[in-house]
Amino acid sequence: MIIHSAIFIKSSATLAQCPEPSKPEFAFIGRSNVGKSSLINMVTGWSKLAKTSGQPGKTRTINHFIINDEWYLADLPGYGYAKVPVKLRENWVKEVENYIVNRENLVCLFVLLDCRLAPQDSDLLFMEKVGLSQIPFARVFTKTDKLKKSDLENSLKIYDKVMLKRWEELPVTFFSSMVNRTGREEILNFIEQSINNYKNGI
Repeated sequence: MIIHSAIFIKSSATLAQCPEPSKPEFAFIGRSNVGKSSLINMVTGWSKLAKTSGQPGKTRTINHFIINDEWYLADLPGYGYAKVPVKLRENWVKEVENYIVNRENLVCLFVLLDCRLAPQDSDLLFMEKVGLSQIPFARVFTKTDKLKKSDLENSLKIYDKVMLKRWEELPVTFFSSMVNRTGREEILNFIEQSINNYKNGI
């Protein structure tokens, strides 16, 4: 897939405020500071599409972009640690969960995971909730340039072993690095195929 255009549409605090579900949609989410905005910018090829920040919790609304006038990309608030009031963070969680479960045109949710960290309870719990809700999702391990190939393989084995204790099969998995620009083509090819399946009712 070649990205010809990527345009910001709107920010929404609730599902009801989101754009009409008239096009296939792909959403990105992860723990705060996992590199979500950087990944979105790399995948789309637009360096300033999503705002990056060293401050966890920068994304506070559901941000929609339209790609190639064909599909929506949704940048979701991160979960986990963020320097914001507890009540505000709880509201994010509520609205994001409502979006994930009830967004009818959501084709796939990309869950970002820092490859350098051991499986985090917040990530495992979140993916389990998504799986139990029967929402299609994929894992995207970020910052893979920070590890040697052998260490990355070992990290994945550990992650898979933990997940397979509760999962019958593992989700589609990608590896990304904003430094090396790895994972971009794989993710875009997956999105393209998913759009074709969506249009064909598969």
